[in-house]
Amino acid sequence: MNMLKNSLVALFLMWGLSAVAQKPNLDVPYVPTSQSVVNAMLDLAELKAGEVHYDLGCGDGRIVITAAQRGAKATGIDLDPQRIKEANENAEKAGLKGKVTFIEGDLFDFDFSTADVLTLYLLPSVNLKLRPKILKELKPGTRVVSHAFDMGDWEPEKEITVDGSTLYLWTVPER
Repeated sequence: MNMLKNSLVALFLMWGLSAVAQKPNLDVPYVPTSQSVVNAMLDLAELKAGEVHYDLGCGDGRIVITAAQRGAKATGIDLDPQRIKEANENAEKAGLKGKVTFIEGDLFDFDFSTADVLTLYLLPSVNLKLRPKILKELKPGTRVVSHAFDMGDWEPEKEITVDGSTLYLWTVPER
C-alpha cells in the first residue's frame, strides 16, 4: 500500500511539473478592462461596422465581443490558453459563437496587417517592442488604441481619460 501511495505521489508531482512547464511565459498580466473603457476605446478608434479589428492580448475577449456587436470582423490574440478558453465561452454566452475569432498565439508572430483598428492593453515595454511591427506592417490609416500605456516618442493624436484610465489613439502614417 505504501508503494502505491508513493507511486501516486510521484505521478501527481510529475503531472504538476508538466502542467507548470506547459504554461506559457506571459509578458503581461491579465487585468480585465471595464466595459466603459472598452466602449471608449472603440469609440476613440471610430470603429465602423464591416471593419477588421484585432485585439492584442485579448484576455477574456470583452473588447473583441464588443467590436463584433458593433459589426466589426473581430479577432483576439492571446498567449494564455485559459484566457482563450474563457473568451470563447464569453462569445458563446453573447450569442457570437462563430462570429468572432480567438487565437492562442504570440502577437509578435501573428499577421494583423489587415487591421483597420488595433486595440491593446499591454505594458510599456511590450508596446515599445511592438511599435516597429505596427509601423512596418499595418497599412497607413489604421487606427491604434492603447489602454493605459503610450508608445514612447510616437506622439498620440488623441489622449483621453475614462474612469481613471488613460486611452491613447494613433493613426499609422504614410510611409
